[in-house]
Amino acid sequence: MRYTFNLKTLLLATLLVMPLLFGSIAPVFAQEEAPAAEAAPEEEAGPVDDYLELVESSGAEYAPAFDFFTTSMLWTVIAAALVFIMHLGFATLEAGLTQSKNTVNILFKNCFIISIGLITYALIGFNTHYPGDFNGWIKFGAPLGAGNVDDTWGYGGLSLAMTGYGDFIFQAMFAATAATIVSGAVAERVKLPSFMIFATILVGIAYPVVGSWHWGGGWMGDLNGGNGFKDFAGSAVVHAFGGFAALACVLLLGARKGKYTPEGIKPILGHNMPLATIGVFLLFFGWFGFNGGSVLSAAPGPLGLVFVTTTLAACAGALGAILCSWIVLKKPDLSMTLNGFLAGLVGITANADIVSPAGSMIIGVIAGIIVVLSVIFFDKLKIDDPVGAISVHGVCGIWGILAAAIFEVVPEGGEKQFGIVGQLVGVLAVGAAAFIFSFILFLILKVTIGIRVSEEEEAEGLDIAEHGAPAYNI
Repeated sequence: MRYTFNLKTLLLATLLVMPLLFGSIAPVFAQEEAPAAEAAPEEEAGPVDDYLELVESSGAEYAPAFDFFTTSMLWTVIAAALVFIMHLGFATLEAGLTQSKNTVNILFKNCFIISIGLITYALIGFNTHYPGDFNGWIKFGAPLGAGNVDDTWGYGGLSLAMTGYGDFIFQAMFAATAATIVSGAVAERVKLPSFMIFATILVGIAYPVVGSWHWGGGWMGDLNGGNGFKDFAGSAVVHAFGGFAALACVLLLGARKGKYTPEGIKPILGHNMPLATIGVFLLFFGWFGFNGGSVLSAAPGPLGLVFVTTTLAACAGALGAILCSWIVLKKPDLSMTLNGFLAGLVGITANADIVSPAGSMIIGVIAGIIVVLSVIFFDKLKIDDPVGAISVHGVCGIWGILAAAIFEVVPEGGEKQFGIVGQLVGVLAVGAAAFIFSFILFLILKVTIGIRVSEEEEAEGLDIAEHGAPAYNI
């Protein structure tokens, strides 16, 4: 049944509604005193009232910054959500670049990694990552607790404009990334239980300990003449850490069956390039939170610069990879282009807040070229990395750290803060720690429960062998 509304109907409805509407809002606009009415029961203080009291109690000098603190905290949790989306990007990228018979296995590993990463970071990682006063090398922390409830400026002031819980959830989203990088490199032949044990220990212990050297007030603060090691959002302590951990695992695991033959390299093609492309764009999108959230506030100047340099470096990285792959491989290669985006992003992650837009483009182009040459180099060494994770995160992570020293913008009359030597010492220390820890742990797993599936299981595919279910019911 259809109804036709004419002018008369509309006027009648308006007349009926207006008394109700103005009856509720009239006191707000009335200038004369309202007639005396029965006193309403006193309302309980709401969240805003409680919050204002807490801000006031933290010191009068902080009260005027209420809006900035609130906006910064909101941006922090949005950035955390963007970084969370990156895990979907990793899952779809890895699935797309590998064979269809291993898709469920890839997706399952990524589900496990984010779950175990967040839980271990709450139980031990956060307060190991940021231990406060310690010897500069290692201190295991307690579980996340009541000490992080504070919602005033008392937690971090202007330089860390967020609550303790806001700080935790943002940093926790980073934590699982290291194991996700390894997941792609060992895809299609690693035993699931062995990988799960490895990922739990890597994320729960190694990542926060090594990260504390830089972000937790550790020994890296003495590098570069006391100016500290420059790694804005983690080219070294997140990406290079994961890349070198992946290299150690791949060396112990060996190549996929049939990849390297007496006749040469036999490409094992990914089964779904649209899925891989979606994954890269999800990662690109999430990187705005990864780098943008690392400003640690909503300060407009740094935030705008970081968004611009991040975007330009990624796009320049793609162009660099397109050009290099077209010249070297004689054809424009999509998988290289996708890794070019990621190479530019990894390259800018260490320095997004201290380089110019022009500098970010140069960093990105060079990263895009590096990743193509690095993938080819590792293939020639018969180091099988199905998704190029070692090249993207490990090699380009090193480049990002060095680029911070090369392209740092020095204010007029100022002095350079970061040198090549200090930066190199820092990234090599991170890479060496990740490689040695991972090699020892994976070797223990290899000689005890084994790390590689059988040839029959590899040929059949891990979806059936490990999970008993294919990804595609066709």
